[in-house]
Amino acid sequence: MGNEVSPSGDVYSYGILLLEMFTGKRPTDSMFLDSLTLHNFAKMALHEQVANIADPTLFQQSEMGEASSSIKTAWNHSSSSTHKIQECLVSMLKIGIVCSHDLSADRMDIKDVVTQLHAIRNTMLQTGAHRGRSSTRIVG
Repeated sequence: MGNEVSPSGDVYSYGILLLEMFTGKRPTDSMFLDSLTLHNFAKMALHEQVANIADPTLFQQSEMGEASSSIKTAWNHSSSSTHKIQECLVSMLKIGIVCSHDLSADRMDIKDVVTQLHAIRNTMLQTGAHRGRSSTRIVG
């Protein structure tokens, strides 16, 4: 945001990247006018409206060649796997929000980000919620 290059700036950029990936919105989207930013958009919807701001492609699942793209159906599905996916989405958005605070002192340290990401990955692997998707192993 106009300051010198620093690890804190990298954390901010990473937070914005996470918000872009999980909402499917860019910070330059025409909906972001006046004081509404991608950060504020995600923060306002974090708990009650996460299903409404999440990128619908996150909920597409391929089963025998057919894709289901109904985000609300996936969100309301009561399976344990779907619940873990919802928790993962909320956790990822929380990381994006904390990393993209305007004040660098309020941002999460990158070591804590990595710890959180590993915890989310481990939760997803334990539930099998990742089945049917190609997985990439995080090396670190």
